[in-house]
Amino acid sequence: MKIFVDADSCPKLVREAVLRAAKRTGVPAVFAANRTIPGIEGENITMEICPAKEGAADDFIVLHAAEGDLVITRDVPLASRLVEHAIIAMNDRGRIYTRENIREQLSLRDFMVGLAENGLEYERTASYGKKELKQFAEGFDKTLTKLIRA
Repeated sequence: MKIFVDADSCPKLVREAVLRAAKRTGVPAVFAANRTIPGIEGENITMEICPAKEGAADDFIVLHAAEGDLVITRDVPLASRLVEHAIIAMNDRGRIYTRENIREQLSLRDFMVGLAENGLEYERTASYGKKELKQFAEGFDKTLTKLIRA
């Protein structure tokens, strides 16, 4: 079992929570990004630098993650690819992407992208703070514990 993190857009607080969990549990954590992210180091921690092309980190994660692994990502299209392969994907607020909710999430994401492409402003997700971190930590700890026991 491994934890993969789509690290390009992952909030620092979430990266730190994953690092602490990996050190505490001994579960390997792999952070994939197209640039070096400071602070990603330690025993059983890997920083995978992917080529600087669109979707390279996503492709790395899809290629290397397997059933029983946990992937942390904000990227809904990546989550959809993972769900197709029965890999657990969670966002930075602790919500698990499932076969039941991924189509709705993709549709909402595509709608928002369409608005932006047509020059229309929309309200973006609020900043990431203690409340959001608490939601993530609860979902992450619950899911990680379940996977470790399996």
